[in-house]
Formats: sequence, structure tokens, C-alpha cells
Amino acid sequence: MGDGTIVSGTLLCFGLGYSARVLAQRLAAKSWEIRGTTRRPDKSASLTAAGWPGFVFDRLHPLPAEALHGVSHVLTSIAPDDVGDPVLDLHGAQLLALTSLAWAGYLGTTAVYGDHQGGWVDEDTAIEPTLARADRRARAEAAWLASGLPVQIFRLAGIYGPGRNALVNVKDGTARRIVKPGQTFSRIHVEDIASVLEASIARPRPGAIYNVCDDAPAPPQDVVTYAAELLGVAPPPEQPYDTAELSPMARTFYKDNRRVRNDRIKRELEVRLAYPDYRAGLSALAAVDG
Repeated sequence: MGDGTIVSGTLLCFGLGYSARVLAQRLAAKSWEIRGTTRRPDKSASLTAAGWPGFVFDRLHPLPAEALHGVSHVLTSIAPDDVGDPVLDLHGAQLLALTSLAWAGYLGTTAVYGDHQGGWVDEDTAIEPTLARADRRARAEAAWLASGLPVQIFRLAGIYGPGRNALVNVKDGTARRIVKPGQTFSRIHVEDIASVLEASIARPRPGAIYNVCDDAPAPPQDVVTYAAELLGVAPPPEQPYDTAELSPMARTFYKDNRRVRNDRIKRELEVRLAYPDYRAGLSALAAVDG
């Protein structure tokens, strides 16, 4: 385990999107070299223009050799598909051959735990995914852990932050207060995700699994109500889950019910969350998105 000091390096983000970008910006400010992938050529070009070499990547577009040269840290947020994990399938052997590689991070999901009827889960809880996409994630986790790479698994709860939160949804009229008695969700602010990843880079422990969530799982309707209070508007009416009009995908999010513990990130990584609950997070975001 490291001493808690982050030295400069070269970070390659497979999927340089919403969460990975916050970490990338922090490390770039500390003189790290940042490289990233996207599925779209226009976004790849914009990354390169901003000073971060960008590469198009998907199963039909593997990376050129120069994208991997000298990489010391790898972060992937790319979801597995029906075949497997694209990063491992296309570049696992090359990553394993990188003598410069010191750390790898896999951004997964707490959905792998499945349904615990509102009970608490931690990293030692057996995973029992009930959704097909969560099962694919569980298989990808296992593949990364068996890859021989210095990987840490980060199981993320529901992500929110600037531009993606209940305040925005209330303002644009898309917020809904769906009520399913006893249902709770765990959440995590995108800045706290970056803090956890930075702490892991400073204290690497290959093979470790970390839940990345805040301290206070809460019913989703409570979050919308608080966002409306911050905006000084009436919240949307409550809608019973059983009769609410939801897409099949939206309804799957209510299939599992669990509360996720985050003790390990505090104990092993010494992380202190900037936003330990949704109230703290939304209150801070009100100045940006309110």
C-alpha cells in the first residue's frame, strides 16, 4: 500500500465521461498527462484540441499502440456488452504487458448486490444480481479481478453532480415523485467519486473492492421534495409506483432495494466525503444549478 502521496503519471481513461473527467481534471492540475477514449470522432477531436489526446474506441475501433505507450494508470467506465468487457477483450494482453502500469480502476455499480429488501450490504456481501445489465457487470468485475492487472473495483451508487441532479429535473419539469413504500436508493456526488479514486491511486491495493456511496440512503421522492424546497417551488405530486407510467427500463431501477455501506473507503482510503448526504450535495449545487 502506498504512503498517501500521488506522484505524477499518465492516466488513460477508457470512457472519458462525466465521472472520469472530474478525476482527470484534478490530476491534470497536478501535471499528469491525460488520455481518453470516446465512441464519437468529434468528441475525440475535442479532447485532443483541449490538450488531452483523444481516441475513438469500441469493439470495431481498438486503440493504436501509441495510446497505451507509457501509461501508468488506467480507469475504465465502459459498460460490458453481451460478449464481455471490451477493454479486456481488445487490450487486456497489452495492458498486462505494460511495465509502466501501476494502477487500474474499474467503475462498476452497486446493482451487482441485487435485492436485499432494504437491508444493508457491504463489500463482503455476496453479489446476487437480479438484472441482466447487473449480471454483465458482475461478470466483468470477475474478469478484471482475474486478469492479473493491478485493478481496484469501485461499485458506484447513483451518480449526481453539476448538471445532473434533482434540481435540474425539477426546473425542467422532468422530476417525478414515484413512491414505493420502503424503497431507498444510495447516491454519490461526482466530486466524491474523484476523491475516492485519488485516494486509491495514492494507496493502491490491487484486488480491493470499494462501495462508493454517501452515508444516507434515502427514498427517491424525498430528494425531489428537498430540491423543490431549495428552489422555492411546489414539488410534483406523489405517484404510487404500482400505477405510475414508467418505461420498462425505469421500472427496473425499483426492482432492487438495498442500503449500501461505505465504511471501507473511510477506513482503508481515509476518505472524508465532501457531500455525506443528498441534502449537503443539493445545497451546494443550488448555487450552480439552482
